Amino acid sequence: MTREQYILATQQNSLPRTEHPQFYPVGIYGWRKRCLYFFVLLLLVTMIVNLAMTIWILKVMNFTVDGMGNLRVTKKGIRLEGISEFLLPLYVKEIHSRKDSPLVLQSDRNVTVNARNHMGQLTGQLTVGADAVEAQCKRFEVRASDGGKLLFSADEDEIVIGADRLKVTGTEGAVFGHSVETPHIRAEPSQDLKLESPTRSLVMEAPRGVQVNAAAGDLKATCRKELHLQSTEGEIFLNADTIRLGNLPMGSFSSSSSFSSSSSPSSSAPRQTIYELCACPNGKLYLSPAGAGSTCQSSSNICLWS
Repeated sequence: MTREQYILATQQNSLPRTEHPQFYPVGIYGWRKRCLYFFVLLLLVTMIVNLAMTIWILKVMNFTVDGMGNLRVTKKGIRLEGISEFLLPLYVKEIHSRKDSPLVLQSDRNVTVNARNHMGQLTGQLTVGADAVEAQCKRFEVRASDGGKLLFSADEDEIVIGADRLKVTGTEGAVFGHSVETPHIRAEPSQDLKLESPTRSLVMEAPRGVQVNAAAGDLKATCRKELHLQSTEGEIFLNADTIRLGNLPMGSFSSSSSFSSSSSPSSSAPRQTIYELCACPNGKLYLSPAGAGSTCQSSSNICLWS
């Protein structure tokens, strides 16, 4: 390299640079900055609206330290005041009202109370509907107010009525499809007692006797075909001032001895006809005019048609 070339090269390196340096701005500018401010403002408005809605809900629902609205949380449980409505199933251990208020469960359709065992199987159900009240359980019991005396119980085998008196107030009485076992049947004072079987027979049986007593009225037994009074080891005793057997057939009897008395001077006086009660070998009874002697033997032809 020559001297001139070396001097020229060193002079070019020592000359100051005339180019301006480039600066790059740091931050968000332009439309990005405006969008960021808009989103920040929208978030602030949303937070204010949420806070206002929360305060409004707390005020409307009456939230307090003890509970919400009519719901109060106490040491003994949850207390509801006023009318409460549940849209989903409610699982509780015990429900009771205040001492001075009744407990009312109301539904537009029906009210169903279910009881289940530890396996979740249904063991008892009580349904109160518009048409009927249904209870499904193994045994249904109704007890007195003190909880001691059993008034009514029903299961698959029998129905027990433990009250001192069973009163039926219907005009048609009580209808039993099968046998009835009871030690005493009586009507209300000044009312008639009627035992009736419209299409079948009526049987009253007792190991030590059946007593029918009408203290202030008549005793009437009516049947369509036959009335049997049977005593296997005793007798049938009719004790009354007057015993009347109506609608008995009257026998006809004629004898010369009966007409001879009519020709006496005293035949013009009024004469009272006297009849005697006769019995046929088959047990039928009939009336026959009484004469000088017994006419039951001579009037045996009455037994043929009576």
